[in-house]
Formats: sequence, structure tokens, C-alpha cells
Amino acid sequence: MAASLRPLDSTAGLTIDRRSILLGICVAAAQSDVASGMTPATLVSRTFSTPRQTTHYIESGPADGPLMIFLHGWPSISLMWRAQMDAFVADGWHCVAPDLRGFGRSSAPAANDAYAIEEVVADMAELHDHLGGKPAIWVGHDWGVVVAAQLVAHEPKRSRGVVLTSLAYQPYGYALSTIVPLVDRTIYPADKYPDGQWDYYRYYTKRFEAAVTDLDADVAASLASIFQPGDPAGVGKVSPNAEVTRKGGRFGAVHRAPPTKPNPALWPPADFDVLVQGFKAHGFRPSCAWYMNDDANVAYAREAPDGGRISQPVLFVNGDCDQICTITGNRQGDPMRAACADLTVTSMPSGHWLPLERKAELTLAIRTWLKIRNL
Repeated sequence: MAASLRPLDSTAGLTIDRRSILLGICVAAAQSDVASGMTPATLVSRTFSTPRQTTHYIESGPADGPLMIFLHGWPSISLMWRAQMDAFVADGWHCVAPDLRGFGRSSAPAANDAYAIEEVVADMAELHDHLGGKPAIWVGHDWGVVVAAQLVAHEPKRSRGVVLTSLAYQPYGYALSTIVPLVDRTIYPADKYPDGQWDYYRYYTKRFEAAVTDLDADVAASLASIFQPGDPAGVGKVSPNAEVTRKGGRFGAVHRAPPTKPNPALWPPADFDVLVQGFKAHGFRPSCAWYMNDDANVAYAREAPDGGRISQPVLFVNGDCDQICTITGNRQGDPMRAACADLTVTSMPSGHWLPLERKAELTLAIRTWLKIRNL
């Protein structure tokens, strides 16, 4: 697989050729999964509690295997990583995926400031200690990227390498003040779209109660409407998330999600049911509170040693059709390139839900990177 890599400049690291990955999927699946008769791994549900918090997590694979920890984002749960956990358990990894605080069966405090990234990183550090504390491969998606990257930046000894999907690492904190200046103004003129694609984020800070109420009006439909695959036709065009404020909410004047069937290609039906039940139990308030801690998150990021620079190998996987978080054709990935000493970048024909949309491709990209980096 090394032949499928080509070097870039010293800050960008390496780029895995996407066509090589895609062409290798059928061969990899036939050789490592189908031919070996691999069956899905058994995911064991566990709960870990400290005086601070309770974390529910799923676990699989040999307890003495190398540790890989998967962190989901908004609005998700640990089960989003089922396909990747199945694959890496078959490779001998000890795989763990927690429900982050405010999601699933983990703690859901009432106060908005309980969802500052420093608090979530502390949760994950406690879980990591509970799991034995061996340096792990941390894999994150969306807000899980923020948690994984900040944990490694603050406590580098907890990691051997980091995989970030669908959201670039912002070493100075993930907040409107750090991401809005990186907006592509050829798509989002400042006079019309001052916050660019991050308008939905701004809406939380201005109309939090309204945003939560709209999402809670029909939990299943909200989740089904949010979890949709990327559309190549949307590349380079204004995202619907840039128009939330002018519409008066994510769902406009009706203030509830349209009737929408879940996409079984993304979520297995049984897993989607678990996702829905988790949000019915707590509502969307705890998970949306993650967007309400910009000042605290920036302050915490600035406490990281060496300006938040990450020395461990980092793999970033970009979604070509991700209208919010793509780093292609804009400056959103520049701070990450400057802050990561050993960065590999690849992209896939996917929207924002890359671990669900491109299950096999993501697994193969991670396997390739692990092999090349001898991790």
C-alpha cells in the first residue's frame, strides 16, 4: 500500500490516493473478512462511574490487544462505530466506544457549562485510566474530533496516534471565533452570510431554547432528517445550515422535522432505534449544550502545551461532499496542518456522516495508515 501514497509539503504530510483505497476495498473485504468467515463482533455494553460522571460504553476484542477508542459527535452515540469496531476487533484490537456526556446512556447534566470540552476530556481520561491507560489510537468524528484532539494535545502520553474524520483540528479551540474567519467567502459573501455555513451554530447561541424545542418536536424525524448522505450536487453551493437564522430555525416556520424515514444504509434499523431512544430519554438539550461553551473551550485550548501542537501521527479523513466541514478549496484545514507534526490527509466521496456513509473505505484508510506508520 505504500506505493499508493505521494508526499506533499512538510506541513501537509501525506495524501492517500482515494482511488487506490476504493479499488482495494473489494480485495481487502474478500481476503480479510469474507474469506476468513468473519462474523460481527460481540459488542458488550458496560458502564463506568466516578464521582464526576457516568459513562456508558461498548467494548469488544481482546482485553490485552492494542487499544482503539472511538468518539462520536452530534447527534450520535457509540453504536455509530459498529462497522469499524467489527473490522478492527478481527485485526486483534481492543475496541471501545463511549457515549459522550449528554448522549445515549451516559451522564446528562442539566447545566450548559457541564458540556465544555475540558469536562468531556476529563471523562475520557478517567475512562482511559479505567481501561488500563495504555497509549491508544483515538478515533473521532465531528465533536468527537474536538475531544480526541484536545485530549491528545493536553495529555500526549495517552495516545500513539489520532484519526480525525469530518472536522479539522482547531488548535486554538473549536468555536465560532476560530472557525468563522476560515469561511470560504466565494461561497458565503460576508454581507449575506456573516457566519457562513456555521449559521446554525450561531443560532444555538442566540435562540437555544427554540433550537432545542424544534428538534424535540419529533425526535425520530429530526434524527432521520439529519442523518442523510452527502450530495455531490451540493459541492460549492450554499449549505442549508447557512440559512437557519433567516428561516427562523432548522426546520423553518413549521418548527419540526418533516416526516422522514431513516436511511438503513447509514444506520442499521436496530441501532437507529437505540439512537432514538437515547434522545427521547434526555431530549436534544444536553447534546446541543455542547455549542454553548465557546469561551471556555478557547481558554482550555490555550492551556495546551506547545500551542496545542500534536507530535503523534494524525490521519485526517475529509468528506468531499461535506458542505460544512470539508477542507477542500478553503482554509479550514490550515490550522490543523500547522499544528500536526506528522499529518496524513485523505478524502472520500462522502457527506458529513463519513463513518456511516463509507464504512469499508474508512476502515481500509485507517488500516493502511496504521501499517505505514507502524502503529
